[in-house]
Amino acid sequence: MIDVPLSVLDVAPVAAGSTAGEALRHTTDLARRAEELGYRRFWVAEHHNMPAIASSAPAVLIAHLAAHTSTIRLGSGGVMLPNHAPLVVAEQFGTLEALHPGRIDLGIGRAPGTDQVTALALRRTMEGLSAEGFPRELADLMGYFTGEHAGPIVATPGRGEQPQVWLLGSSGFSAQLAGLLGLPFSFAHHFSAQHTLPALALYRQHFRPSRWLSEPYAMVAVNAICAETDERAQWLAGPSALAFLKLRSGRPQPLASPEEAAAYPYTAAEREFVVQRREGQAMGSPETVGRQLTELLARTGADELMLTSMVYDGADRVRSFELVAEKVAGGLRRQG
Repeated sequence: MIDVPLSVLDVAPVAAGSTAGEALRHTTDLARRAEELGYRRFWVAEHHNMPAIASSAPAVLIAHLAAHTSTIRLGSGGVMLPNHAPLVVAEQFGTLEALHPGRIDLGIGRAPGTDQVTALALRRTMEGLSAEGFPRELADLMGYFTGEHAGPIVATPGRGEQPQVWLLGSSGFSAQLAGLLGLPFSFAHHFSAQHTLPALALYRQHFRPSRWLSEPYAMVAVNAICAETDERAQWLAGPSALAFLKLRSGRPQPLASPEEAAAYPYTAAEREFVVQRREGQAMGSPETVGRQLTELLARTGADELMLTSMVYDGADRVRSFELVAEKVAGGLRRQG
C-alpha cells in the first residue's frame, strides 16, 4: 500500500456581495494554510467571463502566491492554451520557474475555458482555437522550453527554465496525447466523472517513457467538501451546485450563500442534474469523505488526488481542507 499525495485546485470563488479582491485574498490565505498542512501542490484554474471565478490570470496569481509561500508547488490547473500564443506562455512560466526554481507546474488545457466570443476576444483570431491546432501549439510551447523550437526565436526566460508540464483533460483526447508524449496527466473528475476511467485507461495504454517520466503518473481532481457532519457538508455544498447549474444554463452569477441556495426553487430536472453532478465526488464528515476518496482511489488507481472546494465562506473552505489533512489524509492508500 502506497501513501497518496493530496493537492489543491482553487478558482478564487467570488461570493455574492463580495469582490474579486476579497476572493483573491481568501485564495492566498488558503495557499498558505495548504502549505502548512502538507498539501503537495496548489493550482489555480483559468476561466473567463464568469462572475463567480476570479482566477482569470493564472500566471499573475501564481506569482503572488509564490511570494506568500515558500515550499508548496504552485501551478495552473490549467492554462488554456487556445487562449494564448505559446511564446507568451513559455515566457510567463519561464519567468515563474526562474524566480521560484523547482516549485512551478504548468498544467495545460485544450479547451478555452469560456465561451467562443470571449475566447476570440482573448486570442483576437480564430487561428489556434480549434482542437486540431492544439498538438502543434503544444509542441511549439515545449520547444521554447527545451530550445528545440524551429526558427530564430528564443524564449527568455523560458529556455532552460522549464516548469513541470502536465496535460489536463476531461475526455480521451488529452489522455492519449499525454501518454504519447510521456507527460503527467490530470483528469477533471470533478466535472466529467463519467469519463474518468476510460480516459485513465487510454493514458496508461498509450504511455511512452520520455525525458519527463519513465512511467505513467495520473492525478484525479475531485470535488471535496468536508465538515464536522454530513449534514453540514451538504449545506455548504449548496452554493457550488447552484453556481454550476446557473453556468450550464447560460446564466453565471457570483456564488450564492447557503441560505440562498437552499431556498432556490429547483425543478425536478434541475435536482436530478445536481444529484448526477455529485456522483463520485467527496462530500460529508471526515469519515464519509475518507470512505469516498478511498473508493475513488480503488476505482482509478490515481497516483495523486487534487481536491477542489467551492464554498461560499472562506473560513469554511479552509476548514474543509484542514479536516481532510488532519483526519482523512493519513488513512488514504492505494495498491502499489
